[in-house]
Amino acid sequence: MPKKPICLIIGAGDYIGAAIAKRFAMGGFHVVMGRRRGEMFAPLINEIETSGGSAQGFTWDARKEETATEMFAKVENEIGPVEICIFNVGGNVSFPLLETTERVFRKVWEMCAYGAFLTGREAAKYMVERQSGSIFFTGATASMKGSSGFAAFASGKFALRGLAQSMARELGPKNIHVAHLVIDAGVNTEFVRDRQRQAGIDPDELPEDTLMNPDSIAEAYWYLHHQTRDGWTHELDIRPFAEKW
Repeated sequence: MPKKPICLIIGAGDYIGAAIAKRFAMGGFHVVMGRRRGEMFAPLINEIETSGGSAQGFTWDARKEETATEMFAKVENEIGPVEICIFNVGGNVSFPLLETTERVFRKVWEMCAYGAFLTGREAAKYMVERQSGSIFFTGATASMKGSSGFAAFASGKFALRGLAQSMARELGPKNIHVAHLVIDAGVNTEFVRDRQRQAGIDPDELPEDTLMNPDSIAEAYWYLHHQTRDGWTHELDIRPFAEKW
């Protein structure tokens, strides 16, 4: 296989992460993916390879420092230098404040903020030495405003946004593009559709393009990575035409 640039996606789930993986594989990258249950990558890897791309996946708990350190070293030393690293771990849970346990709050913070810090730090460790690379973080509406029932999630996503801003200012002069992507929308996934049904909304009756296609998010990441450095975007918010904001 010819040498390809490496796209590393942490939190490569079945929807947004999978769409990003397929987009970068289609664009000529070798995609390396991590999630807590690495065995679930098999269908996605098969789909990418069937389409002519290349990918591999690992079991990767983003909340563990030793995992971040060891796995980045493994990728860099055994697969190749990471050109772009995308942190796409979720954590979207909703609990009334008085029902938000310490365990829930801490776990969501670990997923949204602490894991992002570990991933960003390890990616920067290698990119700074090369003086090049991109590090992107998936944010949400909760990155910008807290809502009732989302104290844990908003706290984690606010912290993620602050991390991204600080990293962008520190690493930009070292030729490393850091960006935070605010997804201000319901994404067209089974998880979101189930939530809408529970709220009494039939997602099949919504106007076309009311929910965001994961492929559209993937295109936004592709666009960010290919910006010239005289006009880098450090925060990009995307939403469907019908979204109220």
